[in-house]
Amino acid sequence: MRSICEQRWITIAVLTAAFLIPFSLSESPPLLSSSPSPFTSIFSFGDSFADTGNWYLASPSPQHCFFPPYGQTFFHHVSGRCSDGRLIIDFIAESLGLPLVKPYLGKKNGKEGANFAVVGATALDPSFFEERGVSIPTNYSLTQQLNWFKELLPSLCNSFTDCREVFGNSLFLMGEIGGNDFNYFFFEQNSIAEVKTYVPYVINAIASAIHELVGVGARTLIIPGNLPIGCSVIYLTIYETKDENEYDQSGCLKWLNEFAEYYNHELQSELHKLQALYSHANIIFADYYNAALPLYRDPTKFGFSGLKACCGMGGPYNFNASVKCGDPRVIPCDDPSKYIGWDGIHLTEAANKLIAQAVIKWSYSSSSI
Repeated sequence: MRSICEQRWITIAVLTAAFLIPFSLSESPPLLSSSPSPFTSIFSFGDSFADTGNWYLASPSPQHCFFPPYGQTFFHHVSGRCSDGRLIIDFIAESLGLPLVKPYLGKKNGKEGANFAVVGATALDPSFFEERGVSIPTNYSLTQQLNWFKELLPSLCNSFTDCREVFGNSLFLMGEIGGNDFNYFFFEQNSIAEVKTYVPYVINAIASAIHELVGVGARTLIIPGNLPIGCSVIYLTIYETKDENEYDQSGCLKWLNEFAEYYNHELQSELHKLQALYSHANIIFADYYNAALPLYRDPTKFGFSGLKACCGMGGPYNFNASVKCGDPRVIPCDDPSKYIGWDGIHLTEAANKLIAQAVIKWSYSSSSI
């Protein structure tokens, strides 16, 4: 199966750099594109918001993201990404003048970096969910992704000094990861009080990964926070209610966004501790939440039509969990660039681009590179 998928994989061309990596939160720097990139490669870990094809290459059974109209906007074919086009990681790579990051399972030499992210991946190991009676669809946890990274090490460097030089010139993107850990519990409609108790476990898993990466020489790491999940169509469908007090002025579920804010605050606190511990490294919190929130608060300003998904069918948000985008019966919208949400779970390329630009150009990050 993998050999067939590998034949389908098409090398992606790189666009000209358009913007630079983040400045400090207190600044709003002008857009610059002439400076050379400080990095030679990107190593990425995460879930479907960052996966550029690992699940596509590894899965014994097709996932809905691997059928048209996925990939239609930029690649004009299915690319292994759960979007109509490019992801945030793609725009970050382009901004640095680097090739789009290839999936680890597609090309394992890693000289230009590698993407270990997998659709459905969690920060925590599968046993954590099994012990709590929750079934998850994948075994590709952050631990497994780190193991893949370790498998690459002999091909990249052969001593601590060598590794420190290689990875000192690399950008490490840790996520988005952790969102699925909460999704799997929320989809089962577990109480928010219970899910909050899992936040320290998720953050500890991410912190442990950062310890390992810094230990082998990583010096620049970007750790994204959670998105405003209260605005996600799948959650708006699952937790739909007639109680108007549950929604904010944008139509998003307040309690879910408050949970995302709580998690992001706790994650930032841990990253501050890690930064103090590793003063030689640059550990950056990327605030995907506040970068994305303006799109929902004032969609028309950005050319969007509202909360509905582009590719779906039925219900107030154009989403049906039983008939998802990728099903032949589902007809996508005519113009995905007018939508924030692509399939009810993932974002359109247009939204991904704006979030990436907000993080990079307008400093929704905790530090500069």
